[in-house]
Amino acid sequence: MLEIVKKSDRFRPRAPWWGGDLQTLRNFLTRSSAPLDAWPAERLTLPLRDGDALAASYHANGQANRLPLALIIHGLAGSEDSAYVRASARCLLSEGFPVLRLNLRGAGPSRAFCRDQYHAGRSDDLRQALAALAPSLMANGIVAIGFSLGGNMLLKYLGEEGGQAPFRAAAVISAPIDLREAGAHLMARRNALYHRYMITAMKEEAVAAPAELTPGERATIRRVRSVYAFDDTFIAPRNGFKGADDYYAHCSAVNYLDGVRVPTLLIHALDDPWIPSRPYHAYDWTRNPALMPVLTPSGGHVGFHAQGHAAPWHDRTIARYLSAVASG
Repeated sequence: MLEIVKKSDRFRPRAPWWGGDLQTLRNFLTRSSAPLDAWPAERLTLPLRDGDALAASYHANGQANRLPLALIIHGLAGSEDSAYVRASARCLLSEGFPVLRLNLRGAGPSRAFCRDQYHAGRSDDLRQALAALAPSLMANGIVAIGFSLGGNMLLKYLGEEGGQAPFRAAAVISAPIDLREAGAHLMARRNALYHRYMITAMKEEAVAAPAELTPGERATIRRVRSVYAFDDTFIAPRNGFKGADDYYAHCSAVNYLDGVRVPTLLIHALDDPWIPSRPYHAYDWTRNPALMPVLTPSGGHVGFHAQGHAAPWHDRTIARYLSAVASG
């Protein structure tokens, strides 16, 4: 990884955003939203087999450099307009990549086309979305970037597909590779405010029209007070799992890492207040040379606001990595 993250390029927090919590909260506190006006977006609708569809924003890029399409996947309760997605899109567009900001099933602009809801292991939605993309958009290949829950989904997909995955390279940021541990970590007392925010957002997203829910499901969603209860009583039974623990066991990316064959960068901060670092330390990365972990002492959850740059450190690192792969 020395070619990607040299000593001079290591993450150094920007004042006054010291510590994992402030790094995590900066996007919320500053309400930053990276402008993308220089790259007008085209709305795409990608049909799924069951009649739902995913909405996406495609940004062509006039720079004649033949770089691959960069597909960006948001995290839990996010969308194409999440601050971190827009910042990543702006960074990659500035480097010459065409970009596709994908909304998962029932998220953001996809909600209008979806009766159902995404979850951390719904990798077949990604598979179907890729099949629905016009081949011309991928004439120079395709790379993928997944944030948080979207990173777990992307890793699961890559592990399932192995050498058949269409991506030239991939990157994930702050991914909860062990869903059970991540859920327990988020529900810890020190994270009470984060947890309350997330469960409220998840419940609002799940019941938004035109979601098709039974009266019992709506009552369940109103009643739950924790991420675990939401997964155990709504997500799991709705998707054929025996309960939250079964859902976590089948969908955690850590169980699919051995199967990944696409060169994949994994960025995670050890002070991430939402996602525990133990699963990253427990996995033997030497087992799979396709995986390139970059574990930083600080950076928070999808934070990485660094000294000397407006663009987040993880975006600049990913752009450098993907450019190196594309030119290799």
